[in-house]
Amino acid sequence: MKRPVTGKDLMIVNMGPHHPSMHGVLRLIVTLDGEDVVDCEPILGYLHRGMEKIAENRAIIQYLPYVTRWDYLATMFTEAITVNGPEQLGNIQVPKRASYIRVIMLELSRIASHLLWLGPFMADIGAQTPFFYIFREREFVYDLFEAATGMRMMHNFFVLEE
Repeated sequence: MKRPVTGKDLMIVNMGPHHPSMHGVLRLIVTLDGEDVVDCEPILGYLHRGMEKIAENRAIIQYLPYVTRWDYLATMFTEAITVNGPEQLGNIQVPKRASYIRVIMLELSRIASHLLWLGPFMADIGAQTPFFYIFREREFVYDLFEAATGMRMMHNFFVLEE
């Protein structure tokens, strides 16, 4: 969004890609007119790892361990979408019990991911105490993941079978 410029010298501030106040990897080129933001250009893509190229020469079962690294905070979802495609293409019927277990694990992953957003958000707005309670609850979810998969993160839980 462009605003009218007052005629003063504009200042261009380069924020990122590792600005201390940011969570995640983002670069912003901000144009300022005094204290007013005149223009802001976000630049994304600093987390690109070439996963598509790695996948080209691998079978799905060989690629699944890489998939968990796409979003290490919600690994169950990336595993689920990677396994779901070949299952639908191959008309593979997942047993009902396995479907229920998958949904439970996906919901736990969603809860853990949301807690990981909420905790730092609370700390950012100055509420330090809830941050610790929220992370304690997230650890309970990770304990369940560890009991089910043997790992707290990067679970490699989903399996593709014929």
